[in-house]
Amino acid sequence: MKPEELRGMTPDQLEDQLASLKKEQFNLRFQRATGQLENTARVRAVRRDIARIKTMQGHRRRVAAGNE
Repeated sequence: MKPEELRGMTPDQLEDQLASLKKEQFNLRFQRATGQLENTARVRAVRRDIARIKTMQGHRRRVAAGNE
């Protein structure tokens, strides 16, 4: 997911996307633990997407508070 895509999302869409990614992250961890994980790069991509969304949410909160 690219930052441009995140900027176009509403706060509710970001929350939904974050919840979806956290579920996927859990499933990927479970697959890795049981030896069923095929695409190991997806773990890193999901983790980074979660970080991007949290960064965007924090930025929006700071802008709304007038600190930026």
